[in-house]
Amino acid sequence: MLAKLSHAVLQAAGKLLGKNKLSILIYHQVLAKPDPMRPNEPTAEVFDWQMQLIRRYFTPLSLDDALLHLQQDTLPANAICVTFDDGYLNNLTIAQPILAKYQIPATVYVATAFSHGCNMWNDRLIYLFADTARTQLQLDNELIALGDMAQRRALAQQWLKKLKYLQPEERLSKISAFYQQNNATEQSQLMMTPEQVKQLSDTGVTIGAHTVNHPILKVLPADQQLAEMQQSKQQLESWIGKVVTHFAYPNGVEGVDFDGQTVDIAKQTGFKSAVVTNWGVSDQHTPVHKLKRFTPWDKTPLRFHLRLIQQHF
Repeated sequence: MLAKLSHAVLQAAGKLLGKNKLSILIYHQVLAKPDPMRPNEPTAEVFDWQMQLIRRYFTPLSLDDALLHLQQDTLPANAICVTFDDGYLNNLTIAQPILAKYQIPATVYVATAFSHGCNMWNDRLIYLFADTARTQLQLDNELIALGDMAQRRALAQQWLKKLKYLQPEERLSKISAFYQQNNATEQSQLMMTPEQVKQLSDTGVTIGAHTVNHPILKVLPADQQLAEMQQSKQQLESWIGKVVTHFAYPNGVEGVDFDGQTVDIAKQTGFKSAVVTNWGVSDQHTPVHKLKRFTPWDKTPLRFHLRLIQQHF
């Protein structure tokens, strides 16, 4: 009873504080079971109660509807959008049935280079650290001792940061060299194929672009940024048979991962919206090519609900 009352109070607070404000959630994966290397990724069980809470206390909207309401200053109370980045297969197999169960629209931004059998570079790196059969890793000239999962996770994050801002080709070359140095085999495919992207689209989920190779756009010259956006848009449109009008900047921190030139290129490419990973909510004054998002990591319904309301401050 107390929990229901608390949720009702938060819902009322959201209606007051969140008037004409849009919350956009950012997910990547929904897992079948917990993964110690990815502790912030929700399991199906957690995602289910999150979506149930959103359906009960918020007004979930498609991104297209939300943009229209923002433009017309008619956004309903507690408006919220659900988005996913990268194009993981579990978006289709695990997340989509839960979204359908609660009739919640969603947008999935797909990085198209990884839809043909090769996993994303970051997942390939994490897999090397996650393999419990290994007690050490040779990375370049460094021999790394591997301990418990917490230590492996911390080391993986350190190496992700080291490689993140390299040129895409150099980054991929490094990962391939690491696999060769350690005689490692690849993990099974984690990403959707083109056919599976279409299958997800056919359920009513909006498909957005997330570049081809998931580079840090700010480190690329303008012509390469344009090519990454145009090619991903064209590929996705050929796969799903629909116009792709929404975009997510890889990594997505303004000023670090993209800049004003990148925003102009996104507009030039024909995207009517683009989302960032700078935390916060958006209103009618927020540039439509810099819509804010945030990741909900709280593990209990009440704290999850409170976090959503706190975004309005």
